[in-house]
Amino acid sequence: MSQTVTRQALLNTCTDLLQPSRFKDYGPNGLQVEGGDTIRHIVSGVTASRALIEAAIDAKADAIFVHHGLFWRGQDGTITGWMKQRLQLLLAHNINLLAYHLPLDAHPELGNNAQLGKRLGLQMHGTFGEQDLGLWGIRADGQAFANVQTLAAVVSQALQREPVVVQTPAREIRKVAWCTGGAQSYFEAAIAAGVDAFITGEISEPQAHLARETGVAFLACGHHATERYGAPAVAAHVAAQLGLSHQFIDIDNPA
Repeated sequence: MSQTVTRQALLNTCTDLLQPSRFKDYGPNGLQVEGGDTIRHIVSGVTASRALIEAAIDAKADAIFVHHGLFWRGQDGTITGWMKQRLQLLLAHNINLLAYHLPLDAHPELGNNAQLGKRLGLQMHGTFGEQDLGLWGIRADGQAFANVQTLAAVVSQALQREPVVVQTPAREIRKVAWCTGGAQSYFEAAIAAGVDAFITGEISEPQAHLARETGVAFLACGHHATERYGAPAVAAHVAAQLGLSHQFIDIDNPA
């Protein structure tokens, strides 16, 4: 039987764990939409989409915990269309929305990057890139991947998705860097860190040329696909700490 805690207790626990004040971010971290005062059941997901909100309503959630919230720096501040529909559902059902962006990426054990590395069998040895968000390391067993195709097969099996691979001359892949989501701009910092391959969610036009010219393989594995693991890991940890019930709802996304 799950317990009940106050909204502030939930927020304090998340803040203590993720330390959002450490980060310069693209939007507000923490409570984005205020719902009821008491929390018993948390639903976690990647993005605060209408589909996730509707699923959380069906699950009788008191709070939704996501990586991608509703509000971002520089967006139009009007509450119309899809934004109105999402907010209307949250407010009508008195559901709290908590969102943590970069702090959720960065947590050393439960964050998106740490959880992706664990899923891929990689052991982190260091950080790189802006705000030290990128991780690099080697296989947990100390071995090298025979080539980029071997690494891509591990990624495909772990994420159930074929990555886009920019191949480089055939060679062993020993030192791997990774940063989930839309971190393709971190590729140059990964190259400077001396890695053999870089894993992220998305690819833009410049990265293919950089990969071919530097010999560092680039794997784009899906923004959503690489960021499915941090939100449920953190929410489950917090729920267990507070005696709450939790469920992860994965809304399919081809991105």
